Amino acid sequence: MKSLVERLPDEQRRELRRMQRLQLLWLLFLVSIIAAVYFSAGSSQAMKTAWIEDALSLVPPLAFLFASWVEGWKPNQRLPLGYVRVSSISYLVSSVALAGVGLFLMIDATMTLIKNEHATIGSIEVLGITFWFGWVMIAALVYSVLPPVIFGRLKMRPAIELHDKTLWADAFMNKADWLTGLAGIVGILGIGLGWWWADAVAAMVIAADVLLDGYRHTNAAIHDLMDEMPKTVDDSEYEPLIERVRAHLEGLPWVRESSLRFREEGRYLTGSIFLVAPEEATTAKRLEELQQSILKLHWRMLDVSIMPRTGLGHLD
Repeated sequence: MKSLVERLPDEQRRELRRMQRLQLLWLLFLVSIIAAVYFSAGSSQAMKTAWIEDALSLVPPLAFLFASWVEGWKPNQRLPLGYVRVSSISYLVSSVALAGVGLFLMIDATMTLIKNEHATIGSIEVLGITFWFGWVMIAALVYSVLPPVIFGRLKMRPAIELHDKTLWADAFMNKADWLTGLAGIVGILGIGLGWWWADAVAAMVIAADVLLDGYRHTNAAIHDLMDEMPKTVDDSEYEPLIERVRAHLEGLPWVRESSLRFREEGRYLTGSIFLVAPEEATTAKRLEELQQSILKLHWRMLDVSIMPRTGLGHLD
């Protein structure tokens, strides 16, 4: 039996391998970003929050790499469809991690503001030249923004083609990472201008961005695992592939009525089709041919059960 990765068309399989390599490269950049922000954080709350947010960014690419590796395992007697929901589980894990840490960061930043804690930024001397350490912080934040935006754009189209929500969440976070850097820079400049509260407010903005991402993706992941009717990878609309199946059924003269019940399992779709048809039309051979024709509509169609109802009855 083929694994889920082996079931992919050649183009999608190559795209998956390319994304695995890209994620490994991104992890190297991310580790360097985490180190740069950590060693320049000082006593700034905004910098510390940005560092935690960058460290948290490790979760989605690691979850993607783990899920795509497990998808390559062969189906077995216990899991006849293969490890089909591992990407949905990895999506949920990374989303919950985002939401949980986002909530913690928001509370921490709020308490800093309430306690009226003042961050200070000193000066350092390099080669006999003394300058404000805030410029080092700002340089680290600028560096923390540019690679994620580039990598985020590189991941978005493949995420749609592979219908990989973990990859999409990672790409979306990367692409929107400029907000974290901008908020951090404003906070650092605020400290330099004597606005003690600017640092905590910037940390709250960063935390709110993390919390919003976590909530949005956790909500989508939970709905997927609750077998909601499938949606597009950005969760903006119902999956157009369902309408293709419906149109295919409506084009069959012997099908009087049909009802679809599909669910999303990772990047694939499974489900049941209930139809009303004359008894003489619902032979085992014809139903098997119908099943195969539906599975061939798109590579994401993994498994479908067809349940006929003969006579003149209607589907509930």
